[in-house]
Amino acid sequence: MHTAAAGNAPAKIPLLLLPGLLNDAELWRAQIADLSDIADCIVGDQTRGDTLEAVALDVLAQAPPRFALAGFSLGGLVAQQILRVAPERVRRLALIGTSIHPDSPERAALRHAQRVSARLPGAFHGFGDRLMRSYIDASRLDDHDLVQRVRAMTARLGADVFLRQSALERPDGHAVLAACHDPLLIVCGANDRITPLAVSEEMHALAPHSRLVALPGCGHLAPMEKPAEVSAALRAWLQAPA
Repeated sequence: MHTAAAGNAPAKIPLLLLPGLLNDAELWRAQIADLSDIADCIVGDQTRGDTLEAVALDVLAQAPPRFALAGFSLGGLVAQQILRVAPERVRRLALIGTSIHPDSPERAALRHAQRVSARLPGAFHGFGDRLMRSYIDASRLDDHDLVQRVRAMTARLGADVFLRQSALERPDGHAVLAACHDPLLIVCGANDRITPLAVSEEMHALAPHSRLVALPGCGHLAPMEKPAEVSAALRAWLQAPA
């Protein structure tokens, strides 16, 4: 961790960034650059572990003693698990495109079907066209650079990581969020089809001290679809009084 020399700017805040399913540091590329003046960013590795608790403990083993915590999608579920097992290490929390609901039977069945498909020989090449339509806003499907970045990231992580992450149980997070009294940021794409805005609005109502940022013209992959807006929201959250 970098620290400021005496007489210079204050030390940067450690910021632990947790990506989503089949995401790595590429998800946070813009935020890492945009916040480099105030934050030391660490991207948690969520590719190991067969339970949410195991993943959270693995991430904690890589993390500094105390940190600001931002989780996207699956990373938001891992962030909630970190609050269950080590709340004293979290200075403030940001949840982006995530949920506090356990999987519905329909959602669990969909995940199972996706895992069956991913096990077929030669069948998995990252996010194909159908998944891409679920993950990014329709207005961005012709954005070749964005689509290729997403495809490359998901293909790079591969079928084994997909199978492991998809099988993680999604527990109820209502009690965790209700107990969180640190600065809390909730961000969601207005057109998010994976974790609809209504879920983030419910989370905001559960934690009235939180700040909710809804991003117009944005699907699920907010850090990549609306990088400047997500960076600005994270900057304001990092600089908010504790």
